Amino acid sequence: MDHTNLFFPSPIERDLQNSRLIALFAKEQNTRVFAKGQMVYSQGEHAEAFYYLKSGRAVTFLSSENGTEKILALQKPGSVFGEASFFDELPRMSSARALEKTELVVINQPMMLKYFRTQPETALDLLRYLARTVRMLSSHVDNMAFLHADRRIAQLLVQMCREEDGRLVAGISQEELGNMASVSRMTVSRVLGRFVEAGWVRVNYRMTELCDFPALQEFAFTSDES
Repeated sequence: MDHTNLFFPSPIERDLQNSRLIALFAKEQNTRVFAKGQMVYSQGEHAEAFYYLKSGRAVTFLSSENGTEKILALQKPGSVFGEASFFDELPRMSSARALEKTELVVINQPMMLKYFRTQPETALDLLRYLARTVRMLSSHVDNMAFLHADRRIAQLLVQMCREEDGRLVAGISQEELGNMASVSRMTVSRVLGRFVEAGWVRVNYRMTELCDFPALQEFAFTSDES
């Protein structure tokens, strides 16, 4: 088994990955390989395609005029990204960059038209995928508004972890965690310290090892009212 690409997606992400459309993307041979740090696309560009991530990792982010970056999501194997601007034909609202050597399927208009001609049911799959993506984004907004910082950080760790050398690790720095959870690095450090005391994680440089995945997952996705 290729442990470097074993991720633990959220329930909605698993549903998306199991769709017929995603299965078709996974079989495509029209791929591009991006080196670590290479831009996939930039904010403001016209979108000629969107992407299915076969291997590696990428990050989508917003850039301000002063150069500050706000991380939107870490893209993992099985992820689809860059589709919004492709379908609405407006300039891209975010940028994407490879975090390591990354292989992407480039999905353009001729490819989508081919699917619709040969397998018309994929049009419904696409609508379902887009609707569930909106639902997932709405869920993220709700989390930002109502979840405590410790649960937001726990959810990010659970959703971004993968298996490496028999260990579950989330390869993300404390600064990146804070960026994605909209909290300060000091808050991230304090929360991770509590997780370490509980025996749930072990903190290393730019990486957090999940020592007790079931306990962290239960904390992340169980509400206070449960």
